[in-house]
Amino acid sequence: MRPGLILLVPALLLSACATPEYRAERDICEAKWLRLVPPDWRQRVVTRFRYERRQTGRMVCTTRGNRTYCEPVWENVRVPYTAVESFDAAKAERDAEIRACTARACLERYGNVACEGGS
Repeated sequence: MRPGLILLVPALLLSACATPEYRAERDICEAKWLRLVPPDWRQRVVTRFRYERRQTGRMVCTTRGNRTYCEPVWENVRVPYTAVESFDAAKAERDAEIRACTARACLERYGNVACEGGS
């Protein structure tokens, strides 16, 4: 990552509530960088988790009058499973370029990286 980019990232995070001008500049940069760094779709095997409801083997019994009622105790168990997911290997690089491009355009046109105070 370039040194200038490292300084721009915190400033961009502070401008989370982006102005319409910022969004317009970002859209222009995004179109440009999608052409220059197109998606590179790959697949990888990942471990995911799901929850299953299982009996614990214990029972909870209550007595009402002369009758006793017992019910099993259940718990949610985290179960791992393997899945294949698609991901864009170029996304991180492209997103960084889009952020830097947007910040440069805003700085040039509006004098700040948030595109605030425009004409």
